Amino acid sequence: MSGGGLKSRLTAAACARLTEARERIFGHVLNPTGQRSPHKILRKKLFGEKIAAWYPYDPKYDDPAVIKREESERLSKLEMLRRRGKGPPKKGQGKRASKRK
Repeated sequence: MSGGGLKSRLTAAACARLTEARERIFGHVLNPTGQRSPHKILRKKLFGEKIAAWYPYDPKYDDPAVIKREESERLSKLEMLRRRGKGPPKKGQGKRASKRK
């Protein structure tokens, strides 16, 4: 009877070694307890490069003349709104500050 127990233990040990070898070869992760693991997410390929390649490169982001022109346009629009009384309030004089008083 002890031979049957020995055979099952040897079979279990061989199966464990086979499982470990399979993990190393194919990159599987053994999870005998069934606990949640981030491995499935970490295994996925990153797709940020693919998304970035979808959109064409816009050279205006590197051109300082374009950046300066857009900044001046923004400031001139803000100045025009302020002259008409439609601009943003000064710091500490908005709706929220006036409610406290």
